[in-house]
Amino acid sequence: MKGVRSMAYSELIKNFEKVRAYMREFYVFGFKSRAEYDAKSARSYDDERRRIESWLGDHMRFTKTPEGKNVFLSVNSRITRRNPLYKAWKAKSFTDGDITLHFAIFDILYTPEIKMALTELITEIDSRLSCGMTFDESTLRKKLKEYAYEGIIRVEKDGRRVLYSRSEDVDISKLADAIDFFSEVAPCGVVGSFLQDKLPPHKGLFSFKHHYITQAIDSEIMATLFEAMHRHCYITIDNLGKNSNEVKTIRLVPLKIYISVQNGRQNLIAYHEKAHRLNSYRLDYMSNIRIGEPCDKFDSLRASLGKVEGYMWGVNCKWDKRLAEHVEFELKVEPDEQFIIRRLEREKRCGRIEKIDDNHYRFIADVFDTMEMLPWIRTFISRITKMNFSNRTVENKLKADINEMYAMYGIDGGEGNDIQ
Repeated sequence: MKGVRSMAYSELIKNFEKVRAYMREFYVFGFKSRAEYDAKSARSYDDERRRIESWLGDHMRFTKTPEGKNVFLSVNSRITRRNPLYKAWKAKSFTDGDITLHFAIFDILYTPEIKMALTELITEIDSRLSCGMTFDESTLRKKLKEYAYEGIIRVEKDGRRVLYSRSEDVDISKLADAIDFFSEVAPCGVVGSFLQDKLPPHKGLFSFKHHYITQAIDSEIMATLFEAMHRHCYITIDNLGKNSNEVKTIRLVPLKIYISVQNGRQNLIAYHEKAHRLNSYRLDYMSNIRIGEPCDKFDSLRASLGKVEGYMWGVNCKWDKRLAEHVEFELKVEPDEQFIIRRLEREKRCGRIEKIDDNHYRFIADVFDTMEMLPWIRTFISRITKMNFSNRTVENKLKADINEMYAMYGIDGGEGNDIQ
């Protein structure tokens, strides 16, 4: 219709949080039809799907079902050497003024040897722009201050004058292997991905067995938490309940981040002041983090956490180590199976190993949550001969699981297995 303009679709985004949920839905869960994404409008779904497809088209897959076309992301994380989800962080939107001023500054200061005062720089910008766009001194000063903080503009004094110049380029080619490695394994590895974009083509040396690429989606959350902990500040977050879809706003003191080596899940250990307890919070359940005022008792809270960390198998923790649960089990190990003992020693965390005789060993630990240990203990089921948990509910559950396994495979001894 004449005189009516529809809003142009853009691949760029202003707020990453908008697309974060869809990226997780497509990659972690996937296999949903358009109608099943009912949290937002169908128009929002279409826009976010198109954006993600523009960045990750090589990894987008579709299946047709009676309910409609299902969209999902498919990435083989074992053979992928560069996390493709980082591309989303390189789609930040900008205003016409921002991008024009950016290129004007660096077109004028094209070598580190060119140094100009603020008034000289703005005069030169005005003389070069033919688009009718102008910038005042306040806007230019603010932008130069921002770039100086980022390290891409250098500021120096010449008498009473303040001169601005372009920072010298840094040759990072000799660090290519280190950048390739840490961009995939370090928290906030997206920083390394930006550096990779500046490297010349080279053969990568690394493949990653445990490559948890979805951590990239929570990079902004992680960075904000690091900043809050560095400044010893309170935070306020919107947190999705573990057992419900209810989002609650809570105030916390962030103390430490734990990253699981088994599934890559990232958890914040924080002090919930209102409830007066230590809790763990999944980063993928958090949104809209706001950094508040400094917490005077941050150091004492961090020290208190340090005193009870020795009783944490996973992320569940308590103030009082007297609330720890005792876990003890014995294993039978054949003479040619010393690799089992080496594995126990390597993975024991807060536990300890005792040798009973040449073929039997005892594992002992005191932990806040025995249930967190069950997946690990189950990997030794065929070797366990005796167990003793202070949490009888968990012990009975494990024994019931073993009996069920015996029955499922038709193995004689479901009820009479030799675990005591």
